[in-house]
Amino acid sequence: MLSSKNATKKLIAHNNPKSPIAESFRTLRTNLSFSATDRPVKVLLITSAGPQDGTSVVASNLAVVMAQAGGRVLIVDGDLRNPTMHKFFNLDNSQGLTNLLVQDLDLKEAAHSTEIDGVWIVPSGPIPPNPSELLGSQKMKAFLEKVSVQYDTVILDAPPVIAVTDAAVLAPLVDGVVLVVKAGSSRIDMVKEAKQQLEKANARIIGVVLNEVKTRREDYRYYYCYRGKDKASEAAMLKRESSRDVNHSLFSY
Repeated sequence: MLSSKNATKKLIAHNNPKSPIAESFRTLRTNLSFSATDRPVKVLLITSAGPQDGTSVVASNLAVVMAQAGGRVLIVDGDLRNPTMHKFFNLDNSQGLTNLLVQDLDLKEAAHSTEIDGVWIVPSGPIPPNPSELLGSQKMKAFLEKVSVQYDTVILDAPPVIAVTDAAVLAPLVDGVVLVVKAGSSRIDMVKEAKQQLEKANARIIGVVLNEVKTRREDYRYYYCYRGKDKASEAAMLKRESSRDVNHSLFSY
């Protein structure tokens, strides 16, 4: 189980904004903006084929870089079965999306500000007995319409497509869907099946994020030489990060 301490470390775009990983999320942000020239993406759904593919990491870091560019971003934890987004920002999860949908809780009581300027979050709230029905309800549709006016971007973190129907239920309610694929882990047949299920739900799939690519030391050097910042601090960061896998976000579809 992901602890709050480990989750906050995954906010790389905030904790280490000069890193290659943060730069990858900025590239993702840019590519998303180019993909939306004909139809703006105000509400974005992040999902995956299977569990533990990194949707929450992508959703949270993408929100951070969007806020760093001056946007007002709302993250909504749409995983009403195994919520984790509140852990990334050290927030209480006793009230959230389920309270909004079931008890008509006011948005001001459910949307929490975070330590990151421009980022707000609506956690999942208590786990309900009927997640799919709640997420596909008229109240959910009305909620998304409301917040899409109040924020520049709304990012929905959703459960895996194959495991449950929640993502497919949410897909018609959003402007675009990004599918997260974990390098070396996600099965190609499952990814294809997830894509097919989303298309059957009339989802607008706008891209794929390849997550946790093992990047060579030379690749890090390319990033830092290109940027030309403080060489001493960059060398230390290079040595530290080259020893572990990274969440290198690539955008291609």
